Amino acid sequence: MSGTLARVTSLLPTRADLAEARRDPRRDLLAGLTVAIVALPLALGFGVSSGLGAEAGLATAVIAGALAALFGGSNLQVSGPTGAMTVVLVPIVGQYGPGGVLTVGLMAGVMLVALAALKAGRYMRYIPAPVVEGFTLGIACVIGLQQIPSALGVPKPEGDHVLAVTWRAFEEFAEAPNGTALGLAVAVAAVMLAGARWRPTVPFSVLAVIAATVVTQAVGLDAAKPIGDLPSGLPAPSLSFLDLGSLGTLLAPAVAVAALAALESLLSASVADGMTVGQQHDPDRELFGQGLANIAAPLFGGVPATGAIARTAVNVRADASSRLAALTHAAILAVIVFAAAPLVSKIPLAALAGVLLATAIRMVEVGSLRAMAKATRSDALILVLTAAATLVLDLVYAVVIGLAVAGALALRAVAKQARLDQVPLDRGDHTAEEHALLAEHILAYRIDGPLFFAAAHRFLLELTDVTDVRVVILRMSRVSTMDATGALVLKDAVEKLGRRGILVLASGIRPGQLQVLDSVGALEPLRHDGRTYDSTPEAIRAARDHLETAGLLRARPAPKPRPAGEEVPQ
Repeated sequence: MSGTLARVTSLLPTRADLAEARRDPRRDLLAGLTVAIVALPLALGFGVSSGLGAEAGLATAVIAGALAALFGGSNLQVSGPTGAMTVVLVPIVGQYGPGGVLTVGLMAGVMLVALAALKAGRYMRYIPAPVVEGFTLGIACVIGLQQIPSALGVPKPEGDHVLAVTWRAFEEFAEAPNGTALGLAVAVAAVMLAGARWRPTVPFSVLAVIAATVVTQAVGLDAAKPIGDLPSGLPAPSLSFLDLGSLGTLLAPAVAVAALAALESLLSASVADGMTVGQQHDPDRELFGQGLANIAAPLFGGVPATGAIARTAVNVRADASSRLAALTHAAILAVIVFAAAPLVSKIPLAALAGVLLATAIRMVEVGSLRAMAKATRSDALILVLTAAATLVLDLVYAVVIGLAVAGALALRAVAKQARLDQVPLDRGDHTAEEHALLAEHILAYRIDGPLFFAAAHRFLLELTDVTDVRVVILRMSRVSTMDATGALVLKDAVEKLGRRGILVLASGIRPGQLQVLDSVGALEPLRHDGRTYDSTPEAIRAARDHLETAGLLRARPAPKPRPAGEEVPQ
């Protein structure tokens, strides 16, 4: 009981967090203001793209942003609606409706809290870099394609697959072109991309959206559809969306959302650590904070949230030093919801599409992709497959496929390190004539590297190909690891050679390998006849005795003792 209490306590905010927030509040407040300005159009845009509306994006940014900042494991993480999560939510909205999305978010939040309690955060660091890069590239492509209908000023076509929806949007645009919407989207995206190069610290996304809104209202561009009415405040928390009978049906989407939230949040926190000196996030606390955020956000009509890499990077560059900055960002967005909802409702959807198009383009790090593609063929293959799976399938399948391919290629590389080399016999104190006779009837093989399932079949083929000898000595002191498959293959090889009248001896078996060999009975035939030895010279002497018994060698006097201190080969 005390252990459980200690575990729960370790996930809660500490006095150190409060001390950090008090260290330089002015700097954190300014950083929070900067992030809020950048986050506003993104929250609106991702809310619209998800299918639940701009108000859902704002609710997520306020509620989830505040709770993740307070309970999360990073001092610099900024959370809210993200493009990656939007990609997952679009098909869920289409199949289960808004209530299904809110239920999925709630279930995913509970799963994230459970993952935190199980200390699962540490395992996210093992995701290979090519998977992350391919994942990011695929997300960027999907986010960009999702904005095409709004950028073209056409109603979003029916369907869940982004490629098919994009194609139908182009067809509708060709039938009734809307140059106003397209011009606004392109102009906003161009201003953001050019401005980021010219003055990276200036929030050009907000300036471009304001300019587009002013021009639209002043000139009366009816073709530029606005966001529409927004509530002037957050709704009261409610569980009216929850349908207990649908929980089983929504389990798979909830697992996908939870997996993505964990992956993106921990990746974002790691990026923040790498951009600073002296910051180190707690992965389990981060999962706990994201879990609480996703439990609370649906109660206010918000979509599932994750750590947002772009907003977190802005927070770091704005010189934030504590979680007070992310809390300030959420508070400022809340003020905007309450005080400026009528103004925000007039923003053209095409302008928000331009913001997200520019965001998608900026997500693609060409230099990083080029470096990853040049590293090895395996890295390039993993990157391309993950990106393609993200675009064609969905994000969770993409990560699973990327990890599976990366694991298979890694196993292939490790399996290539396993070698079965024929080695010359130790001359010991034999005469040249005796050594020649021994070498004629005895083969010694040294097994180097891992003997496991990926290398076992090749090992068996090589070993059982032995012909025209009476004794085979297996030198096993250099076997680095062995699994049950490797042990079974060894047992099979010993039995096959034995049926051909070839005696098999083993030397240098490590203590750590005895358990796996004993578990499958691989040592039984050798131990029964006393054919396992601590060193190779002992095995050679046993092989000689066997040959003498068979009449292939004449008996000889006992060998001279080795000089003191001389190393015995294994």
